[in-house]
Amino acid sequence: MNGAYSLVKTLLASGVDTCFANPGTSEMHFVAALDQIPGMKCVLGLQENIVTGMADGYFRIARKPACTLLHCGPGLANGMANLHNARRARSGIVNIVGDQATYHRPFDAPLTADTEGMAHTVSQWVRTSTRSADLGRDAAEAIRAARVFPGQVSTLILPADVSWNEGGVVGEPVDAPVPPPVDANAIDKAARTLRSHGVDTLILLAGPAALSEAQVLAWRVGQATGATIMADYVTSHLARGRGRLQLERVPYGMEQATTALARFKHIILVNSRPPVGFFGYPGLPSTQYAPDTQLHVLSRPDQDPVEALQGLVQVLNAPHVSMPDPGPRPDPAVGAPSPEGLAQTVAALMPDNSIVSDESISYGRGFYSFTHAAPANDWLHLAGGAIGDGLPVATGAAIGAQKQRRVISLQADGSAMYSLQSLWTQAREQLPVTTIILNNSKYNILIGEYKSVGAVPGDTAMSMLDLGNPSLNWVSLANGMGVEAARATTLEECADLMKASFGRQAPFVIELMV
Repeated sequence: MNGAYSLVKTLLASGVDTCFANPGTSEMHFVAALDQIPGMKCVLGLQENIVTGMADGYFRIARKPACTLLHCGPGLANGMANLHNARRARSGIVNIVGDQATYHRPFDAPLTADTEGMAHTVSQWVRTSTRSADLGRDAAEAIRAARVFPGQVSTLILPADVSWNEGGVVGEPVDAPVPPPVDANAIDKAARTLRSHGVDTLILLAGPAALSEAQVLAWRVGQATGATIMADYVTSHLARGRGRLQLERVPYGMEQATTALARFKHIILVNSRPPVGFFGYPGLPSTQYAPDTQLHVLSRPDQDPVEALQGLVQVLNAPHVSMPDPGPRPDPAVGAPSPEGLAQTVAALMPDNSIVSDESISYGRGFYSFTHAAPANDWLHLAGGAIGDGLPVATGAAIGAQKQRRVISLQADGSAMYSLQSLWTQAREQLPVTTIILNNSKYNILIGEYKSVGAVPGDTAMSMLDLGNPSLNWVSLANGMGVEAARATTLEECADLMKASFGRQAPFVIELMV
């Protein structure tokens, strides 16, 4: 068999059965192998940042890596923003990046690039395969790397001749290593802190610690000791709604964050990092916690938070307790659109077990307090700060859920333009995604950042933050991508469109004028 055949067979043997792709000439033998070997679901994205964002969303829901297919160094470059987000989200992805044939590279053809150098900036594992006989083994190791807990980005660079040459050998699946054990001393130290300073202690969750099993354990610890529980602002995936903790995240804004964290003398980090600001601001610190706050690492991001919290529960002898009741499910809101009204309406109407992809940016920072009484759901966030992941993450999440769950994409209009092509893939795959475009015709977050850094915008500056000249017509844009859409100017109209869309096995876009 040729190298491409051995690659596809290795992927399938190792459980990688979904490929998000935007192929080019260098990858044609791999594309042919995908066509001729049954078992791989191939999903086309019209730009590589859509491809990598879909792979991120897929992993968060399916909890296993997909592969991407990217065209040479420039294709990898196009996908790097959402690979940055995926790395920050700790999503497992196997990138397969085509490259010049090994003998052709010295001629410096137009697409020749430092692909390895670029890959290292967004990948925890990188390798260029140089022989067809080694490609299967290299692929098996790339998959193993992507499965390192809780997930990693790996990149396998595939020269064209390694793909087409004969002599391919299927790689044997390689088990990922188990997470490093939690330090018993860290558990004992956290327990002593909680016994002595429980009411002055924050338990900060991130990564898998924000999912259901870990939440139950953290709640037992909090109830036994009086500690407060919060989620890191950049947590990529939270279990939310009825039966889950009514978690709030550390606020985005520096002043709000420092105020929220000021009272805590101790912060116990459970797969989270010490909370810091997104940016440096004049006259403000980089860290969001008080200078005299003591930090305690219960579990690192590469360790199992359930193991850590189980150990803490045992040492504290924390009893079983019921999860808090969020109260009755709200009714849909009425009147002019507002962040509070939209959040209340989403909570009132979302189907059970929905997935929310939230790239609402500044508009949605207060959504949590109005959605605790929603049905149980998975809520996905932008983790790396590079805008443009909301639509592709929603698309990949729908595929990761095998089209069996409704995805609600809460999407700011400016960042939606970074990855508009996601709607085309949603239409092609007939995915159950309801997208609510929050059309305020501006980069509102940057207007707020102007105030934060103390700069004074003038007419030229404000024109660079204005999306209203000309106005974006999201109904037309969605229709052009093959997706049915309608505009809403009131919350009643938005609610009616949401309810209608939830009964369809197809994508739908609501342009909400805010």
